[in-house]
Amino acid sequence: MSGAVSTGGGHPHLGGDEPIASGAQTARRVLGQSLPEGIGSFVDDRVVLGSGEDVELVTPATGEVFTSYRDAGPDVTEALLQSSTRGAGLWGEMNPFERAAILREVSRVVGEHAEELAVLESATTGKPIRDARGEAAKVVEMYAYYAGWADKVGGQTIPVPGDWLTYTQRVPWGVVTAVTPWNAPVFTAGWNSAAPLAAGNAVIVKPSEFTSATTVRLAQLAHQAGLPAGVFNVAVGLGASTGAAVTTDRRVGKVSFIGSVPTGRRVGAAAAAVGIPTVLELGGKSANIIFADADLDRAADGAIAAIFSGAGQSCVAGSRLLVQRDVHDALLERITARAAKLRMGDPLDPQTEIGPVITAGQYATVRRLIDAGVSDGARRVAPSPATSLPAGDLAGGHWVAPTVLDGVTPDNTLETTEVFGPVVGVDVFDTEQEAVLRANATDFGLAGAVWTADVSRAHRVAHAIRAGTFWINAYKTIHVAVPFGGFGDSGHGRSSGPGVLDEYTQLKAVWVPVQPAGAPFPSLGY
Repeated sequence: MSGAVSTGGGHPHLGGDEPIASGAQTARRVLGQSLPEGIGSFVDDRVVLGSGEDVELVTPATGEVFTSYRDAGPDVTEALLQSSTRGAGLWGEMNPFERAAILREVSRVVGEHAEELAVLESATTGKPIRDARGEAAKVVEMYAYYAGWADKVGGQTIPVPGDWLTYTQRVPWGVVTAVTPWNAPVFTAGWNSAAPLAAGNAVIVKPSEFTSATTVRLAQLAHQAGLPAGVFNVAVGLGASTGAAVTTDRRVGKVSFIGSVPTGRRVGAAAAAVGIPTVLELGGKSANIIFADADLDRAADGAIAAIFSGAGQSCVAGSRLLVQRDVHDALLERITARAAKLRMGDPLDPQTEIGPVITAGQYATVRRLIDAGVSDGARRVAPSPATSLPAGDLAGGHWVAPTVLDGVTPDNTLETTEVFGPVVGVDVFDTEQEAVLRANATDFGLAGAVWTADVSRAHRVAHAIRAGTFWINAYKTIHVAVPFGGFGDSGHGRSSGPGVLDEYTQLKAVWVPVQPAGAPFPSLGY
């Protein structure tokens, strides 16, 4: 097969020392080694196969079907909800120091299996193995970080008039459902389970129907590390059936969702209709602003990483590149030269930098939006004629070359439409005020960046841009210790940092009268 590489260390999930490559055969083998039962929901510490509609899975690198499974169906979703309700009662009553110790053990066990998770992710989703390894390592870090917070979730004592002792408690919601996307399955499964678990909740993760394997394996490893049965369940299936069941049942206390704006609105509205609150992390159309005084080589490197890492399948992707007119040509030359050198190919090859678009539907969307941007007046300056897409066995995959479109003006489709692929739109500005107005001329507000040598301007621009995350002379660095979330159409609530523990608990006030014996009963009225 095209792009075959040696496993180097002879990892068993890559078949020892024999050459491997992405494709249906490899995906089936890797999947069978990690999940011999096949793909099903994870309920009470075991994989349960579904009974609903058939779902086919395709290897994005080759376009081949490598397996199929069945949607959970009503019996499995009911079992999930019952299991999670029991698990929430057990986990929530456990001493927080015990929970912290178990979460530290989860971090350790996941670390021991990080390479297995990375290979499973790469083989089944087409994510380059170098990226999958980094994301698996981040999951280890997430559990370690929130293990440190699990025994520190507390309230405060509040002075009030009269003879009262008044204090607050942080109380878990009970069951939290986390709906995660296909672009970073194991990363978002960790990101959206570690914090709720630290706060004392049981978790149901509903991964994308296209990319559920690593989430199921992560839940298995977490229970292997000591999580009680029912504390981390996985609902595998379609959004309209399985997803709806675990986001609108009143046994669920809260829902977190990562995904597109239209789907997030539907999930949020359906949950709200039955009184379930949500945390929504939705799309983005982030502006990457480069001033003439910036270090152009660093800025070009940053612009490449901002949009082409992960094949642009990132909500924070720097898909709008706004460049001060004086350096437009020089910067564009640097970016196109760098884009042409990016290595596309077998996701299991450690040298591969850009993999395929993960789903067939998204691949079609990316192709359509590139054509729409050109029709609206943009000029395609990359890929260059020398750029070739993967050939041979990989030719049938969902491959899109790193694409740079110049002249994406405010009336172009790509100015405000999220592509979610390796496509960046470039345009010029003249003044700082113009750059800020242009960057904010969108309903999204997830991320952005500015590149400049002027420290004062850097902070002015960072203050002026409406976005939940903003970088100065950098791009696309996040950490579980720092709050992450968006403004406007990019969602509401925050999914990381210490404050996320407030998202996953409710505040209870407790009043205790402490008046002297024989004194009138104190009252502040209502």
